[in-house]
Amino acid sequence: MRRRGGSLVGLLYIIIGVVVALSNGYGITDFSSLISFLLAMFLWPLVLLGISLHLALGA
Repeated sequence: MRRRGGSLVGLLYIIIGVVVALSNGYGITDFSSLISFLLAMFLWPLVLLGISLHLALGA
């Protein structure tokens, strides 16, 4: 039982992260934007605080 609760919390954290990332303009168009999206998805509390996680990788 305890393990199921932990996985539910993790899944909820990821779902909230996806919603926050998409609603704040983190889309996936190239590798750089994919990395930015993943960072925003897992660090979504920072995004809610106004910290930009947009990366500009490449030449």
